[in-house]
Amino acid sequence: MKRTIPQYTFYKKKYGDELLIDVVELNHIKSFLAKSSVHTLTYYDLTFITEGEGTFSIDSKSYKASPGDVFFSKPGEIRNWDIHNILNGQALIFEDEFLSSFFKDPLFVQHLSFFNLEKTSSKIHLAENLYTHILELLQNIKEEIDHFKQNDEHVLRALLYEILMLLNRIYLQNTEQEEESKKRHSLYLNRFIHLVDSTLKEHRSVQYYAEKLCITPNYLNELTNAAMQISSKQYIQNKVMEEAKKLLLYTDLSISEIAFELHYDTVSYFIRSFKKHQKKTPLAYRKEQKP
Repeated sequence: MKRTIPQYTFYKKKYGDELLIDVVELNHIKSFLAKSSVHTLTYYDLTFITEGEGTFSIDSKSYKASPGDVFFSKPGEIRNWDIHNILNGQALIFEDEFLSSFFKDPLFVQHLSFFNLEKTSSKIHLAENLYTHILELLQNIKEEIDHFKQNDEHVLRALLYEILMLLNRIYLQNTEQEEESKKRHSLYLNRFIHLVDSTLKEHRSVQYYAEKLCITPNYLNELTNAAMQISSKQYIQNKVMEEAKKLLLYTDLSISEIAFELHYDTVSYFIRSFKKHQKKTPLAYRKEQKP
């Protein structure tokens, strides 16, 4: 028998008349996920964590979940959350039509930063005061729903709109901060590469380059590992070996002269370093590669 991922649809007649918005406690949702926590939805969901810590996965990304976190999912995305350790929270759910029909914009919801195709994350963490305010708005939505009458949806739309706009602003701010951080990382990395190219023969110490950049050696290592999957020390060593190979191939300098040119303390140390890196001695490399 083929296994399929359970899909949950919006219960439009839950309150009698059709209503395309709801706020549900996670404790209530857990009962539906007892057999399998993996599922998809046909509607939009904003999950607010209020108690417990666990993992929350949306499509291929897994996130740490704790109080103050908000998770966003679109229809069709595969969700999986730790129902045993995420103790409670609130899920604000709605159908696209609830807002798009009112704003006369069929893509209104998709244009929100956390629901569009270019979103970088399905999670944000909110400051305590904002989180408290949004939880109060969720409570207002629940109270409105309890007294809901047909054709009386404007207050609900206004409350939903306020929540979405507040979250959209924070999400965009976080995205801008991430982009600024990436630019700063890129600047440090470019300066490091330039410094290594220009002072390689005299300086091999990660500490030296970190001080020149006014950052810590650990941070410099984080940058090179993230960008090139090697440590700063390995990057420097690789560049030294590249320079050594150029001198071996394109000059007639002796091995001892090359060792001196590259500021090695001794010729034997240069030979050992080269052999460790290239699996052969400098002389063997020159004879093999030089025409």
